[in-house]
Amino acid sequence: MTSVNVDIIRLPHGSDLALPSYATSQSAGMDLLCAEVAEISIAPGSRAMIATGIAIQLPDGFEAQVRPRSGLAAKHGVTVLNSPGTIDADYRGEIKVTLINLGDEPVTFARGDRIAQMVIAPVTQATWSEVESLEESDRGSGGFGSTGTKG
Repeated sequence: MTSVNVDIIRLPHGSDLALPSYATSQSAGMDLLCAEVAEISIAPGSRAMIATGIAIQLPDGFEAQVRPRSGLAAKHGVTVLNSPGTIDADYRGEIKVTLINLGDEPVTFARGDRIAQMVIAPVTQATWSEVESLEESDRGSGGFGSTGTKG
């Protein structure tokens, strides 16, 4: 496992909340917390953008990915709408998380609740080589379920 230093600011409405942290020594993602002052209830089929109260400065060559928490998805049907959301190294604004409730019941989030996880990852930028044709493969152009559903 490697480590990278990331500068972080607690915004005024997040000053009393814990910084993002890893739940275990082997966790890939760190929890992001709800920094909203009032509770937010998300009705079934609705979405809400939730403040985290932090802003970060990633080093060049890195991104932060905002991903759903598996427990919220499994227990309540709540997920991150644009998952994974990408935070680019040159973004300096507040990290906000857009959650959608795909479940059957309203779900309420209070200040300090864990709402998503954030993974810091290296970025590779591609350069294009325009060609006349691509090499053949066993799969070819088959997609969208073309390899079947059984192992």
